[in-house]
Amino acid sequence: MLRQSRQRDATGRAIPLHGPEGFAGMRAAGRIAAATLDHIEPFVQAGVSTAALDRECEAFMRAAGTVPGTIGYKGYRHASCISVNHVVTHGIPSDDKILAAGDILNIDVTPLLDGWYGDASRMYVVGSASVRARKLVGTTYAALMAAIAAVRPGARLGDVGHAIEAIARRERFAVVRDFCGHGVGQVFHDAPQVLHYGVPETGIVLEPGMIFTIEPMLNAGKADVKVLGDGWTAVTRDRSLSAQFEHSVGVTDDGVEIFTLSPAGRHVPAGLP
Repeated sequence: MLRQSRQRDATGRAIPLHGPEGFAGMRAAGRIAAATLDHIEPFVQAGVSTAALDRECEAFMRAAGTVPGTIGYKGYRHASCISVNHVVTHGIPSDDKILAAGDILNIDVTPLLDGWYGDASRMYVVGSASVRARKLVGTTYAALMAAIAAVRPGARLGDVGHAIEAIARRERFAVVRDFCGHGVGQVFHDAPQVLHYGVPETGIVLEPGMIFTIEPMLNAGKADVKVLGDGWTAVTRDRSLSAQFEHSVGVTDDGVEIFTLSPAGRHVPAGLP
């Protein structure tokens, strides 16, 4: 049974509160999102195009009985977003974009299963990346998990954003402020907005039944980004490296459930600090 919180996010939208059916739906869709990201890992190799990776993601999601929720969304035509090196988010797969040794990339997938969107992304390293790149990827993952650890009833979204910002600042990385996490469920992008920075004990109070993504983007240089002429691809203005991880989570009666954990336990590339 779907209820509504009395709270509204910054856009004025009421925040859905999901019951057991919603958690079950997100659990099933999230498993396939995570399995897709597990499946694609061995295909991430030097000499492979991002379009080839996208086609492999699409084939896996369809074989699993889902459809890619991104295809047709606001005119988008691909089953994934693949963002390489200085691309912050929403990188468009292309046959012309060929991976090279040392690249880092984010793959973001959203399989749609029985009306539920399982939204997740993960970083991958092609071969052996630089120490700075590996530190950026590892720090971004640590920031995501610290944010998730802050999710519980009675906590606030400011606590979640602050957890990310504190880790990023400690390692001298910048948090991208132009994009945020979002409510998810039977609507791809719903309330609440989940900022990846914030002040503790401020913002929306978390309630059992809230379901949303947390998807911090950290830059090795400055936080500034720009969107290219295709209307999708966001890049760092200073062309510094960027990294992102994303999980879909739900607020439970006593904590948090992560819907998009890797079935094989592969949440972060091996060999990172």
